Amino acid sequence: MATFYTNDHVELYYEVKGEGKPLLMIPGWTCTTQFFKKNSDVLAENFQVILMDFRGHGESEKVLHSHRISRYAMDVKELLDQLDIRDVTILGWSMGVAVLWSYLELFGNHRVSKLVCVEQAPLQYTGPDWVWGQNGCYDVEMFIRTCCEIQYAPRESAEGLAFACLHHEPAPEEVKFIADEISKCPQTVRIEIMRDHTNLDWRDFLPFINLPTLVCVARHSAVFNWQGSAYVAEKIPEAKLEFFENSGHMLFWEEPDKFNQIISDFIND
Repeated sequence: MATFYTNDHVELYYEVKGEGKPLLMIPGWTCTTQFFKKNSDVLAENFQVILMDFRGHGESEKVLHSHRISRYAMDVKELLDQLDIRDVTILGWSMGVAVLWSYLELFGNHRVSKLVCVEQAPLQYTGPDWVWGQNGCYDVEMFIRTCCEIQYAPRESAEGLAFACLHHEPAPEEVKFIADEISKCPQTVRIEIMRDHTNLDWRDFLPFINLPTLVCVARHSAVFNWQGSAYVAEKIPEAKLEFFENSGHMLFWEEPDKFNQIISDFIND
C-alpha cells in the first residue's frame, strides 16, 4: 500500500506493480483499483502498472469536498508528478475516461504518450442532438432518482450496479464484491461527483486529442448503447476501435484475456 498527499492535503491511495513501459489504470464512478484485479497483475508481468483510487473512493481519504472531474484530473497529474512517470499510457473506464479527457484538456500531453478509453460516451444526458446518453441517468429527473436511491438505499443501489455493469447474470460473490467496493464511497461523494459528471459534454474536445488512442466498447453494455461509446473513436483523430462482443460495461472483467492482450499490443505498438 502507498499513499501521497495532494496540494489540497488529501491523502490518496495508489499501487505500483511490475516494471516496463508505464500504464495508469483509472476506474469508474464509485469504483476502486480492485475492479482491475483480473487485469493489473497480468499486465504487470510486462509493464509498470499504476492504479489510483479517487478521493473519497476505495482506500483514499473520505473527504466530502472537491468532487469534480477537473479536481480528479488534477489528482491524476499530481500522482504522475509524484512518481515522476513519463511516456505513460493512460487508461480510463467509464467516468475515469472523462477524468482523463479533463486531464488532457487542462494539462495537454504532460507525461502522457497514449490514451485508452473504455466504455464512456462523450456526454451522459440525452437531448435534441444526442440520443446515446447514459441509460440509467440520462436527464435531470433520472439524476434526482439516482440521488434518492443512493441516499435511502445505498447498499441496494450498489448491488444494482453489478447487474447493470455485467452482461452475464452476476454470481452472488460478484454482487458482494462490487457492492462492497462501491460502499467504500460515501453517499455524498457518489452524488456530488455524478452531479458534475452528468453535466459535462466532451464532444467539442474529442477532435483535439492528439495521442494514439484505443477505444474499447462493449456490444451489450446496459450503461451505454454501443453507439455512444463508439462515437468517441469516430471523433478522436485516427483512434482505433475494438468491440467486445460478449461483455457488458465491465468488459475488462467479462473478457479479461482479450482485454489484457489488446492493451498489451496497444502499449507495445
